[in-house]
Amino acid sequence: MKAIPRRTFLRGAGAAIALPFLDSMVPALATTARAATAQRRVGFVYIPHGVIMGQWTPATEGANFEFTPILKPLEPFRDSVVVVSNLVRAEVNSNHAVSSACWLTGVPPKRTDGPDFEVGVSVDQLIARQIGQDTTFPSLEVATEDFTGLLGACDPGYSCAYMNTLNWQTPTTPLPMEINPRVVFERLFGGGGTLDQRLARMQADRSLLDFVVADLKTLEGGLPSRDRARLDEYLSYIREIERRIERAEKQAHAQPDVPNAPVGVPEAYVEHVALMFDLLALAFQADLTRVFTFMMAREVSQRTYPEIGVTEPHHSISHHANRPEAIEGHAKLNAYHVSMFAKFVERLRSMPDGDGSLLDHSILVYGSGMSDGNGHTGAPLPHVVVGGGAGQIKGNRHIATSQGTPMADFLLAVAQKCGVEQDRFGVSKGTVSL
Repeated sequence: MKAIPRRTFLRGAGAAIALPFLDSMVPALATTARAATAQRRVGFVYIPHGVIMGQWTPATEGANFEFTPILKPLEPFRDSVVVVSNLVRAEVNSNHAVSSACWLTGVPPKRTDGPDFEVGVSVDQLIARQIGQDTTFPSLEVATEDFTGLLGACDPGYSCAYMNTLNWQTPTTPLPMEINPRVVFERLFGGGGTLDQRLARMQADRSLLDFVVADLKTLEGGLPSRDRARLDEYLSYIREIERRIERAEKQAHAQPDVPNAPVGVPEAYVEHVALMFDLLALAFQADLTRVFTFMMAREVSQRTYPEIGVTEPHHSISHHANRPEAIEGHAKLNAYHVSMFAKFVERLRSMPDGDGSLLDHSILVYGSGMSDGNGHTGAPLPHVVVGGGAGQIKGNRHIATSQGTPMADFLLAVAQKCGVEQDRFGVSKGTVSL
């Protein structure tokens, strides 16, 4: 059977839509080529203000541990879950800026509130150099809150740059994080980027898929039934995401009393997070990127969560001062964030990829650069790894590292699982056995 090139795109005016992996992209009986399709993918998901550690850390080590209240949403994926405990932040100084700055860099940031900020290359960029160079986007960086307009110090003695991103291309080059789902969608699939262009498309009620219909019909005519079904599911998913983005845009545009409403950003936080996760899943599925970072909320976030009964701002409730009701509220919020992440994990598990699923071939790191929000402590940091890493990761484990293990050891282990050949990263002293 003649194979379709892996880099086949559906093309039309202003749109170029990448395809998911299809059986037709591998010649019949080419087992070595089929095995090569198990590309490793890596995602880093950040939550601020730490967690209630007593409701996060499993009581026992090794296999078959009992899922704690906060981690409970991940229990359906037990065989793909590894909880890693006792990691220590690179900087002991207890503030928010160092929590986000150290998280993926594994080194302390330079203390400065001016433009001479410096930290280290983040591990996502190290991995992107190894596995991301054959994709359209070597890495994607997204968030839900944008504070890039803030200058100077956002924490005493530390530049706002340390809190506005998690990703550093060089020690002095922070990467911006995109909060607008429409911008992410159009980066992935093309289309007009101005407000007028978006509104014109909404008024015409046309989808990006409408522009590639001719190319699609040609492609579908030569596909076997299994590939046609997979392609139809993928394109339906794209259209559904586009519909949700357009609905959010219409809601934002219909509120003239709210100045500078960010077009494409849903009003509801849960919908915003879901859209970002769905876009990241699509980017993985179409092999547009193999590395992403998602800051689900920013350090010092004042967001409230009335949908789950948490009306005290996130930052405030993390400073619980041992108040039982505040501890309960923060733990509830921690579990809420994990539940949104779990839906993304389920989505990846449902997406076929080569001889398995996207979850089988991914390494997803979920955690925080802070331990206890009440004291801004840097240890023990809460982290969990989900996914098979294309056979590199064995799940159903709680790994309790030795006390004082640098977070950089863990980051180095993740990088090595992605083919990065080096034995030091940041302030690492070794590696964690994942």
